Amino acid sequence: MKYTLLFVFILTISSVSFSQNLFSDSNLLPWCIVPFDNQERTPEQRIDMLKRLGMKQYAYDWRTKHLPTFEKEIDLARQNNIAIEAVWLWIDNDTDSVGTLSKDNKRLLSIVAHKKLKTTIWVGFNNDVYEGLNHHEKVAKGAAFLSFLSTKANAINCKIALYNHGDWFGEPENQIEIIKASKAKNVGLVYSFHHAHHQINRFHSMLKNMLPYLVVVNLNGMGKTKIMDIGKGEHEKEMLSLLKSSSFKGRFGVLGHIEEEDVEVVLKRNITGLRNLGY
Repeated sequence: MKYTLLFVFILTISSVSFSQNLFSDSNLLPWCIVPFDNQERTPEQRIDMLKRLGMKQYAYDWRTKHLPTFEKEIDLARQNNIAIEAVWLWIDNDTDSVGTLSKDNKRLLSIVAHKKLKTTIWVGFNNDVYEGLNHHEKVAKGAAFLSFLSTKANAINCKIALYNHGDWFGEPENQIEIIKASKAKNVGLVYSFHHAHHQINRFHSMLKNMLPYLVVVNLNGMGKTKIMDIGKGEHEKEMLSLLKSSSFKGRFGVLGHIEEEDVEVVLKRNITGLRNLGY
């Protein structure tokens, strides 16, 4: 009986500890901090900013003009013990197809391979990739794309996570259907609140289906405006409570995503908002 009680006590302590750590600074992942920054920081300045904020990891989003300095940024991040946990990849029907990637996407993956950066590739799709197709055809095309991208990612020791960037592909049910149809292994989901305002009322049921795949949740105020500081919306506190009480063990993304502002100020505001909600 003594050992049983001790075991239960240890499990309880572990559960409490994990619940606290889930929202700790070490589990927060700055996101949308490269092109969304009116300071247009250099890689050195961006790494210095992350150090000031006490952040040990971030996700790298980019535009064409940022690729020439990406290798340098990887080196600087490593030198400062900051992990690039994710790298953005955008698929567009005009430049990408199953078997062929755009010049920029090829360059991005080439840099990741050359620098031996083991990371997760967050894949978003423009809606034009699926335009004019019925549901079955969309799933089949998504599965073919995912198989193609997974093969490329596996070859450079990276993983894939599908990113809900709106439209048909932004519905988690469709993403899960694609994953199952592709039979690709080690594929996750990234769920961004700022692309999910229309899903607030069914978040509870969606979360149950997403949990086996969910690796990151990008936080945002959830109200009438797409981009809101955490804590300024009406619904994010309840959504965070659902995540806290679930089996979710991933990271939480904290957004920059405002081009007209200093991203360091925006990140601080969002972290403060999260703390003011009690997390």
